[in-house]
Amino acid sequence: MTAQRIRITGLVQGVGFRPNVWRLAQACHIAGTVRNDSSGVLIEAWGSESALAAFQQQLRTDIPPLAHIERLQITALEAACPHHDFRIIASESGEIHTGIVADAATCAACRADIFDVNNRRYRYPFTNCTHCGPRLSIVRTIPYDRANTSMAGFAQCPDCLREYTDPADRRFHAQPNACPTCGPKVWLEDMAGQAISADAGERDCLDTAQRLLREGHILALMGLGGVHLVCDASNATAVANLRQRKRRYQKPLALMARDLAVVRQYCRVSEAEAALLQSKYAPIVLLEAKVWLNGVSSVPFLGFMLPYTPLHALLLETWDTPLVMTSANLSEEPQCITLDETRQRMQGIADYLLLHNRPIVNRVDDSVARILGGKSRLLRRARGYAPEHIHLPAGFTDVPPLLAMGGELKNTFALVRDGQVILSQHLGDLEDARTGREYTHTLQLYRDLFQHQPQAIVVDKHPGYRSTQVGQQWAREQALPVIEVQHHHAHIAACMADNDWSLAGGQVLGIVLDGLGYGDDGTLWGGEFLLADYANYQRVGHFKPVAMPGGTQAILQPWRNTWAHLHALGWDNIAASFADLGLLQFLQQQPLATLETMLARGLNSPLSSSCGRLFDAVAAALDCSRANISYEGQAAIELEALAAAAPDSVQPYPFAIAKNAADCWEIDPAPLWYALLHDLQNGTQRATIAARFHQGLIRVIVELAQRLRVEYPDIQAVALSGGVFQNTLLFNGINQQLTDAGVRVLTHQHVPTNDGGIALGQAVIGAARGKV
Repeated sequence: MTAQRIRITGLVQGVGFRPNVWRLAQACHIAGTVRNDSSGVLIEAWGSESALAAFQQQLRTDIPPLAHIERLQITALEAACPHHDFRIIASESGEIHTGIVADAATCAACRADIFDVNNRRYRYPFTNCTHCGPRLSIVRTIPYDRANTSMAGFAQCPDCLREYTDPADRRFHAQPNACPTCGPKVWLEDMAGQAISADAGERDCLDTAQRLLREGHILALMGLGGVHLVCDASNATAVANLRQRKRRYQKPLALMARDLAVVRQYCRVSEAEAALLQSKYAPIVLLEAKVWLNGVSSVPFLGFMLPYTPLHALLLETWDTPLVMTSANLSEEPQCITLDETRQRMQGIADYLLLHNRPIVNRVDDSVARILGGKSRLLRRARGYAPEHIHLPAGFTDVPPLLAMGGELKNTFALVRDGQVILSQHLGDLEDARTGREYTHTLQLYRDLFQHQPQAIVVDKHPGYRSTQVGQQWAREQALPVIEVQHHHAHIAACMADNDWSLAGGQVLGIVLDGLGYGDDGTLWGGEFLLADYANYQRVGHFKPVAMPGGTQAILQPWRNTWAHLHALGWDNIAASFADLGLLQFLQQQPLATLETMLARGLNSPLSSSCGRLFDAVAAALDCSRANISYEGQAAIELEALAAAAPDSVQPYPFAIAKNAADCWEIDPAPLWYALLHDLQNGTQRATIAARFHQGLIRVIVELAQRLRVEYPDIQAVALSGGVFQNTLLFNGINQQLTDAGVRVLTHQHVPTNDGGIALGQAVIGAARGKV
């Protein structure tokens, strides 16, 4: 007999790993024990050398669907076997080094259970097993045992306990295991708190909820990581009412469909998109629309997801059309997660509440993804993905614990420990007070959950960001050093880490196109070409800075950016030459004298090289949300949709490229504007103009990238990052043209290209600077 201690780390708790080990040990005739502890899974095994070798091999290859092994370490064990069989023993606590698995969509076996009239879980909305169900949304601390989750208050009945204690059962140690006898309950109530009873012929409150939805009512549904507002997507009146009450007037609404066949009635779905929809992650997937759903989206794509809990599956059981499934909140606020909060905040928004009594510990929004360049790209990383960790690339050994605070918009934060980055779920825009409070609460929860004690705090250089201010305050209170990171450098570093770029991998040319970031020169950057590695960067190119008259107002009112660009060309001449255009007539009606004074005096008119503001300017020129926007990026999204409707081949608009006085390359859009205004004057189709802008931008960015590769021959790759790269036409065009030219291109896949990836970039920059 040979004895071994086998330490397994990774995502190995709460996924059925121990019963799988037990099964493999039985098959290999191994005696010993397996248990969870604060580092992962610990096995002590006795058997012949050949049996142990086979056991080790199967441990690596035969793993549960939700598990992920990071390391399997084997040491000799000098002890006699205490018994002759293999046993699962009690967990041990200690200093935490293991991870938490993300919430997972309902597996096929559990879905079959809830629709089987002979199964004791028939129509039970909280059915789950070790292969699916809640994880992050219900966990309070590690180890992931029932006592440490919001299921602690639900004692298991004898039948459930029998499953829970049987290693051969797929519900062995499934911590949220429950049934109608002993588990959480779901009920329906009106806005006065009165329970709604099922009518004759209705099986339960879910049948009643379906009837209310068909009648045009709006329901607030408590789900997995938060509450959704739900209505019939095919009922234009219900959708309009939801928009009015939620104050979400134009932003596209997420949809949920019963199955893939329903989705295909409304959208074109590729194999990659179908696989993503049906994956354990079950994100909202942005798809090309082929049927118009009145009021759901003003652009030609729809965001669909499939039911990812039994509750959703049962609610959609008889629906051949989609349901709107959007977060239960007022626009830009965090969604509700508690019963009291839902009852209070949904007054005047929902007509009825579909609630349950399994507490939601951690708010987890739906993830959003899109297939670009044949790969899944996350636009929002939340349910299904967070908080699964990201490995630090090669070279980042012995990095001390760090806390990276993230940005202001689409905030996430990151914990660095044990050679890994734990990236939080999407938290939202910290400009909103509720989201700001949720941010500090979730930060503390993660630090407690992972027993994280950072040795430094990493923040964005922008002094006005709430994340920066909270980080600086915590650093002062705990006497920790603060590492400030430039916003666009963080974008590039996030892209490098997303591609497992090693610390010694050399410099890349980072092309970062986004809305705004605080620049080293005190201006607002956003169209940047940076020569960068993890520790340092050099600005080698950018878009020519243009004023933002009114500051934040220029973000909310796109026409201000159009006027600023035309003003930079010489407003009087432009106004005289193109006086007959509707655009110029609109602009002449605005308070231009006030804006002129602001620019002359430098009042609230910061200079910005933002590519996002250039998109806004062109969009407003084509009357895409010209006067106002109601959500971030609206004008640019409408401009992209307009360009997608143009002929396949158009002549790109010209841009100028030259070095400025600081010996830095500048892209000047002045030639674009003259050509665009002449096209408007000549009656050229708006879609053609939009396409010419996109193609011109693609061409000039690729041209400058090639010039910089010649000027800096040590460039190893080109990294694309920033929220503007969510634009399909721009991303595909630049990525394809650079790739065709033999350039190695790094793009985001596992973390968002928008500010949702900033915290990862901050984390690796902070780690790299600690290594230099």
